[in-house]
Amino acid sequence: MAALDLFAAQGYEATTVEEIVDVVGVGRRTFFRYFPSKEAVVFPDHRERVTEVVELLEAADETEAPLAAVGRTAELVLEMYLAEPEISLKRFELTRQVPSLRDTEIASIDRYQRVFARYLRHRYAGQADGELRAAVAASAVVAAHNHVLREWLRSGGVTDARTELRQALRFVTDTVGTAAGSDSEHVVVSVVRTEASPATVSSRIEGVLRELSDE
Repeated sequence: MAALDLFAAQGYEATTVEEIVDVVGVGRRTFFRYFPSKEAVVFPDHRERVTEVVELLEAADETEAPLAAVGRTAELVLEMYLAEPEISLKRFELTRQVPSLRDTEIASIDRYQRVFARYLRHRYAGQADGELRAAVAASAVVAAHNHVLREWLRSGGVTDARTELRQALRFVTDTVGTAAGSDSEHVVVSVVRTEASPATVSSRIEGVLRELSDE
């Protein structure tokens, strides 16, 4: 938190490692033992979070619907942000101002999507177009999570992110769930052409979620 306050006060690029260690009260060697770079100070727990997500999905009951398992895991990722709202909001402001931090955040999101897709490929193995379905479904879940998280961050932590994510995940299940393997009994909503890429599906779903939240 002290480092984030320092970044906010004088700018990320202008802040040196020496200034950070002075504020935190540790030696330079100790700092680099825990943080390989200045960027790692802003995202100290991303790697651990991804590992936790992997472990949760590996332990998921095979009788649980595939998208339900991934959605439950996405809810946990959201909880990690909600558990420390002040830090999450400060980090959000930094990523808006510093392109390199935004790139790091995007790379982290990419890791979650790959983890979800790998799990869904396993669950959809043997189904027609199973790999494509896994990619589309993983992309849709990440789009739903990111939409809700961004709305919460932009609101200053005011919106009911937990409820909104549950609603967004229901939308994802209704949209891609049945086509991806009996996650829902609802009617599937056609939102994109069947040959659309996962990125296109993700973009479309996020757009529809935005429209729904504006109503």
